[in-house]
Amino acid sequence: MSEDGGETWVDLPAVVNEPLEVYVNGIRQEPYVDYELVDRAIVFSRSLEQEGRLGLLRWFSMLLGIAGTYRKHETVDVVYERDGRRLVETGLKPRATE
Repeated sequence: MSEDGGETWVDLPAVVNEPLEVYVNGIRQEPYVDYELVDRAIVFSRSLEQEGRLGLLRWFSMLLGIAGTYRKHETVDVVYERDGRRLVETGLKPRATE
């Protein structure tokens, strides 16, 4: 999908069906431009940045308010309809990379 091969796969929860809207950090993503649906997964054409677990040093630095301790962490939300109601699944996690 992307020139650099950096894709991110996010599995859809079982309750989510099409049609759906996909958001990354609150910004709506366009199907076939930003992502594609493959089986029960959203495949983004780029790598989504995820912050790992905080180490003791970074946690302590954040507690003290030291600049430069926050990193980018992109979140995925999906809006869908069920029984005539619009529902949201938030904070979907990317598949673990191997």
